[in-house]
Formats: sequence, structure tokens, C-alpha cells
Amino acid sequence: MNKAELARKIKELDGLSKEDKSALLELLNAKKKYGLVWEDKPEEVEQKMLDHLPVLKEVPDRAIISDNPDAPNHLLIEGDNLEALTALSYTHAGKIDVIYIDPPYNTGNEDFVYNDDYIDSDNEYRHSMWLSFMSKRLRLAKKLLRDVGVIFISIDENEVAALRLLGDEIFLPKNFVGQWNWFKSATPPALSKKVKRTVEYILCWKTSNNDNTFRGVQKVSKSNDPFTKPQNTFKILTFPANSITCAQQSGTISAGVYGTDKFPNELLDDIIIVNGKNSNPVRFKNRFIWIQETLDENIKQGLYIELSKKGVLSYKRSNYNREVPPNFIDSSVGVDTTENAGRMLSEIFNNQKVFDYPKPVSLIKYLINFTDGKDLTILDFFAGSGTTLHAVMNLNAEDGGHRTCILCTNNENGICENVTYERNKRLINGYTKPNGEEVAGQTDNNLRYYRTELLPSEPTIKNMKELVRAATGLLCIKNDLYTEAPF
Repeated sequence: MNKAELARKIKELDGLSKEDKSALLELLNAKKKYGLVWEDKPEEVEQKMLDHLPVLKEVPDRAIISDNPDAPNHLLIEGDNLEALTALSYTHAGKIDVIYIDPPYNTGNEDFVYNDDYIDSDNEYRHSMWLSFMSKRLRLAKKLLRDVGVIFISIDENEVAALRLLGDEIFLPKNFVGQWNWFKSATPPALSKKVKRTVEYILCWKTSNNDNTFRGVQKVSKSNDPFTKPQNTFKILTFPANSITCAQQSGTISAGVYGTDKFPNELLDDIIIVNGKNSNPVRFKNRFIWIQETLDENIKQGLYIELSKKGVLSYKRSNYNREVPPNFIDSSVGVDTTENAGRMLSEIFNNQKVFDYPKPVSLIKYLINFTDGKDLTILDFFAGSGTTLHAVMNLNAEDGGHRTCILCTNNENGICENVTYERNKRLINGYTKPNGEEVAGQTDNNLRYYRTELLPSEPTIKNMKELVRAATGLLCIKNDLYTEAPF
């Protein structure tokens, strides 16, 4: 029976009100034709928020305040990230430039907690729980992104396929940017007889208005680049006098076809060479990569052009642009492995192991830098050991930026207080490595510590007073204003 026939039978049913029939037809029409379907598993925090409003309450004695009045205000929020994201929807809707998250991977090895219970591989609702958990948080996160924002999500193969479908449903398939493979470890655990798992994945979606080009690392060219591509159309370009460095130091090269079978180059004018340079303007015909205006502009910027003994033209820029990032991330673009990240974290905590498998600072810096701008707001609502704030402070120190970072994490096993906060406190104040080396603090940063709090939403006088008090704090966060300004 097709959908149209079923709809007709619903309309003809006796004993149902118009409202009941309408509800059934709505359910019928809402059925998906393609995508994820899962059984929603309510969270206890959701039930609490039915009659409570989440707010953010500052913990003043944890604040770290810089002597620099222009220091960026970073926020660390302790609490369930569903509560934190809901509160941030009051303060940061449409304000976040970059979101990076490293959510639980749902490996079945009790890395994922749902309603205070670890979820193991035998739980028949394991994947439904993970999808319910992620869906609620990603829908809130979407509302926080700017109209040119972007979100990066780390994941492994346990949920990468489900995450792709879920992300497409929330952010739309047209806004899927791509998938990067990060070389996480050269010595992964030997858990499989079939696959040595050396990579993890980073999936990315943008907002609809984000047409900006991602920028990776700046190219460093050790050899010259070709002027041509075999698939390009033929063009004639004029090279000004003294713009070409010739292998021949003096004399004349007559017009004709030169180069190699692979790179033929037709010279349309004789070249008169003086001191290794073309003393006259000359024209070449080839399958050039540029038009005349592009060539002229690059020559103005110091383009080095060379003509080989065989008559092949090549070039090297004085300053290459940052290239669109490849979809493989490893040391070739300056990104570390998780082993190196673990060693760095251990040094900060004086050789204590406080967190398993932290992400490298270099990875988060690399991803943030895809987006141009030194005044970005970055959010990580699965903050873990606090790597994202570490990366933001490092970037600001390197380029004089004023990026701000918001971290959210629960305090399970004291992670927020003893790891996330403590790590970044040491980074700001300075610390001593186990070998005795002093590491200077990144003192041009403020860190403000908040906890989520649920206030009753029933409109009593007492509740309204509490909400007004809390709203004042939220307004300060919304306006990035934490000290009284003189009138």
C-alpha cells in the first residue's frame, strides 16, 4: 500500500476526530524517505529542563584576570553541555565563528555516559542513545554559529557514518565541507587482526552563507613551478624586458618552438639576452595557467621567472599564499600525533597522567587557522583536557590576535576542576617542566569559571527574582562586559 492509499484510508476511518486524523496524516507525511532513523531516548537533563531554565553562575574565586585591560575573556563552563548550550543560546546566538568538538566515540568500551550510566557494546540502544545525545547538542550548536561559521567534529569509525548522515540532516548536505583524515598515531593499539588503525576523522560543515576559502599552511617551494597545464587552452603572454632569468648569459634566441615533448614552448619573438636577462619584451604561446593580467600582477610582486637551456619556462613566487588544506593531516602540515600530545600534557602536570588520548594543540590550531581572522570566537562543548583553549592562546601569542574561547565540560571524576581548569591556569600563570625548565605564562588572557545552574521556571515572585539575578550575569557574558564602566 502506498502513502496516498494509506492517507485516503485514514481520512475514511470512523470513530476518529478531525484532530486525530490530522495528527495521523502529519505523522505519515513526516516519515523519512532517506536518512537516519533511531529511537529517541530521553535524557534526565531534558526532563529537568521542562520546568527549569539553565543559567550560568560564576565562581569568582576561580577567575584568572590579566593586568592587560584588553586581554580576551575566555569562559570555562562546568556542567552538562546540554544545559550549557541552552544557556549560551541566550548569550551567543549567531556569534560563534568556529566550533571544534571531540565527542565520545561510542566504542562500546564504556567511553560514553548516558543518564549517568556507561554504555557498553551489549546495549541494544547504544547507537540510538548516541544519536539522540548528539542530535540535541548539534541542533543547539547550529543556532550559535555565525552566518559564516563552521563546525569541526572529531570521530572514529564507530560512528563516522552515522555522524555524516546526522550532520547532513542538521546542517544540510550542501553545507558539508569535507572529511579530513588525521594521522593520530604511528603505534596504535593492536586491537585488530585485520586493520592497523592509524587515523581518525574530522568532519566539517559550514553555514549556508560561508563561501570563504579555507587556508592551510603556506607553501614552501624548493623548486620552480610550471607555467602550464596540459588541459588548459593556448594563450599568448607578453613578458616585459628584464623579467626572465635565462640560462644563457648573452646572445640571441631566435623565435621558434623550444622546450621538450612534454612541455613544448613556442617563442614568437627573438630574445636578446644581456647579463642573463631578456633585454626586450617577448611573447610566448603555450597552455599557460594565467592570463596576462595575472602574470603582470605577479611580476609586480616579485615573481621569479626562469628560462632553461631547453627553453622551458618556470616560476617561483617570492611569497606563496596559504594553500587550501589537503584532506590528510600529519606532520607535513605541522600537526602532531596523540603520543606527542600526551607528552605535552604530562609535562604541564609534572609527569602526571591526567587524561587519556588528548588531541594535539597543533591539530586544533591548524583547524582554527582555516578561518581567516584574529578576532574569532571559538567554542568547544566537549572540552576534555582543555586543548582548544591552549590552542587559542598559542595562536593569539603568535600573531597578536584577540580570539576568545568558550569551553564546556562536565566535572565527572573532577575533570573540569582538576584537568581542564588546572591545565589552562598553569598555561596562563606559567609552570615548571619536570626537567626544571621554566615556562613563562601567557598572562595576556582572562579565564572566567562558570557552573550551570537550573532555576525553576514557575512564575513565582521568588523564582522571578532568582531569574533576574541570573539574567544580569548572562547579560554580562552576552556583552563581554565584566567590570563596571565609569559614567
